[in-house]
Amino acid sequence: MTDGSLQGKAALGVTPASVWVRFLRSYGPTPQNLTMFDEYVSGALRRANVQPIRLSTPLLEDMIKHIESKAPGSMLIAGTAGDGKTYHCRALWTRLGGDPDAWAAKGNVKELRLADGRLAVFIKDLSEFNGHDSDHPLQRLENSVLGGDDSEIVILAANHGQVLDRLRDLGKRHDGRHPLRTPLQECFLQAGPAPDRLAVFDLSRTTTRKTLEEVAKEVAGHPQWDNCSHCFLNTSGKVCPIDENRRRLFGEADGGQLAGRLGDLVEIARLNGLHLPVRDLLALCSNIILGYSDAKGAKENLMTCADVAKIQEAGNVSKASIYANAFGANLPKRRAADRPVFKAMAGFGVGEETTNGADGLLVYGKDDSRLQADFARLVASDPIYGATANYLAAQNDYLEGHEGARLDTGADEFLKMLEDQRRRLYFTLPKDEPGYSHWAMTVFRYAGDYLELIDTLEKKTTQISEGVRGRIARGLNRVLTGLLLENADRIFIASSGGFTQSRVSVLCDYDTSARRQAGMGMAIRLNATTGRPFLEILLAPGAANGVIFDLTPIRYEFLARVAEGALPASFSNECLEDLLAFKAKLLRKAETVRKGAVADDDEVGGDDSAMTLNFIDIEPGGRGMTRPVTVRVSG
Repeated sequence: MTDGSLQGKAALGVTPASVWVRFLRSYGPTPQNLTMFDEYVSGALRRANVQPIRLSTPLLEDMIKHIESKAPGSMLIAGTAGDGKTYHCRALWTRLGGDPDAWAAKGNVKELRLADGRLAVFIKDLSEFNGHDSDHPLQRLENSVLGGDDSEIVILAANHGQVLDRLRDLGKRHDGRHPLRTPLQECFLQAGPAPDRLAVFDLSRTTTRKTLEEVAKEVAGHPQWDNCSHCFLNTSGKVCPIDENRRRLFGEADGGQLAGRLGDLVEIARLNGLHLPVRDLLALCSNIILGYSDAKGAKENLMTCADVAKIQEAGNVSKASIYANAFGANLPKRRAADRPVFKAMAGFGVGEETTNGADGLLVYGKDDSRLQADFARLVASDPIYGATANYLAAQNDYLEGHEGARLDTGADEFLKMLEDQRRRLYFTLPKDEPGYSHWAMTVFRYAGDYLELIDTLEKKTTQISEGVRGRIARGLNRVLTGLLLENADRIFIASSGGFTQSRVSVLCDYDTSARRQAGMGMAIRLNATTGRPFLEILLAPGAANGVIFDLTPIRYEFLARVAEGALPASFSNECLEDLLAFKAKLLRKAETVRKGAVADDDEVGGDDSAMTLNFIDIEPGGRGMTRPVTVRVSG
């Protein structure tokens, strides 16, 4: 069979998985993405006659328990766009005995009589109501929650902002503030308690690395992929990039390392306060499998089966690199920036960030006898996306300095390939690889330590690494004093004699242990609500004598970089300002503790004209120590 006949078959759409691939493509980051509507997905599944992507409904069982408890009032299924509110709503309707055909019929309000006699009123999506049209469903909610009407349970699905805006407008039209708006706002923003008689299920708090790993497994392990095993695009030694990417995402060769490291990035983004809805994770996985960097070879940079034969014939399979697709590098910058997930992935700088060791391996490893073994193991072992013929040719031109490479833009092609190789190394470098760290290929070089710290705090079976604790202490000391201190056992709370925002502070107002001892010092704990660690520094026994600092990934990275010698202002002014605000709180708390100690002192008298100042001196080796100096004020 000739390549021409292969292209002909592919163009006719006769590949066995083509219908499924087109359906998966509809989840991708296209300008006309339609998977924002649960109803669209249901209809597309029926038309395509493929099995759906079945994802878990993490809060469904809690919703069922709430309804079965016969608790009075109603229910709000909240979240951001793409969190799966309508998906949960539909699953709840089905579990309670609702007819799927009735749900799929036109209409945004569905009613179902429950076994206990109550009427369950499902409002599938508040955003479907325009303007004053939303008054009626909200008034039904009011009657149940505020009016004490127990004949109905309203189950409302709504975005955070939309429900707050509609309640605000409704309140204004009644010359007041709606009584549900403030408690709901505190519930959304500060994880406060839900209003009485209104159970709130917030899906925006359920997306974690486990969600990403589940989506990747469901997409890459979907039964429809079995059809690829007898596809003519996979015969005679040909590599179908769609099937290749699917296998790599599924973890057939690396034991799930790629999906795990993708999950690490999603988790770091979440802990930095960025929410990635399920819809975005589906778009990410679709792009990972179907992405292609040349829009001429695949419309909208997403492949279909019909594109594969042309890609194979042109020898451009490497342009479908799963490692570039994972960061949206195949997409036009504007389209990638429109999706929070690709904006978040680009923020890790993978491709731009590197180390001398990694670039030495990628550029010179083929010819350098000291690096050839590593190059063969880490790069040449992947002939599809690693040491491809195109990459080796561009590398040779770059190193040999051919005429084209000497032009101003002559090296651009190789440098672009080099970025893709760095991205591949992030995913493929073995854990604890000597000389090469996959986290060093990102802007979060200490993210591995941060995730390990969380794991330690969750399990409570081992002690926090002394390296991590010491790095935090050194970073704190350097920011709080502005001095290059090496102390990892003490925390110096310093000022410049009255100006708390001074960058260099040599007067020690208070010092305490870098670990909790006798109810004082620094402890590192885990916030069960946010999942993030926080620092708690107690200057005297008792919670009232402490100050707390939320340790986000970017703040930990800042402290770690400073501890290893970076200048604070060179990394993040926002982090520096956060830590200076923390310093100001510590100084105020230190003053309160000192005043309390003086008030409890039994001694009377003394020299009121003398004052002792503790200056911070730096010993050889960078260790700080306090030197008391007594100052007497003459009358």
